[in-house]
Amino acid sequence: MRSLVLAALIAAPAAAQETRFEDGPGPNLVIELGNGADGEVVIDLLPDVAPQHVERLVALAEEGAYDGVVFHRVIDGFMAQTGDVEFGRGEDIGAAGMGGSQLPDLPAEFSDVPFERGVVGMARSASPDSANSQFFIMFDAAPHLDGGYTVVGRVVEGMENVDAIARGEPPADPATMAQVQVEPGV
Repeated sequence: MRSLVLAALIAAPAAAQETRFEDGPGPNLVIELGNGADGEVVIDLLPDVAPQHVERLVALAEEGAYDGVVFHRVIDGFMAQTGDVEFGRGEDIGAAGMGGSQLPDLPAEFSDVPFERGVVGMARSASPDSANSQFFIMFDAAPHLDGGYTVVGRVVEGMENVDAIARGEPPADPATMAQVQVEPGV
């Protein structure tokens, strides 16, 4: 019987094997999903790992820059990307993924935190020092990103809501970050 249980666990899809992170002392980014995606996603930000990037996410969220921005690149088995505050909403949506914020790009803050399910990283161009406002949430592990992209946080609640975001590059009817707020961590 024990071998049957073990075989069932091994055969389970990766999405069903939930990675659990504990809420830490850093601030939390709380995303209320919209446009076909329901629920809340709580991200424990990691200022000890990437202080400048966390400061940027907090500043943009507090000014409401992320409210209404779409998930413009959602790749099954990889990640869901959002955060283009320049082109990610309204009539500019066709260019989503090409913009950032009015603030300058940030220098890389690479770490040894691995890109596994639920980890949140900063999107960038080919230049390591080009992250600005866009970020992505990992559906599954992607070791090829380790040490080459800045990790800013981990999903501590609502990963099942991230899993339900419509796929596509861009999705036909993209989910949005209806509202994004910052709350204190534990």
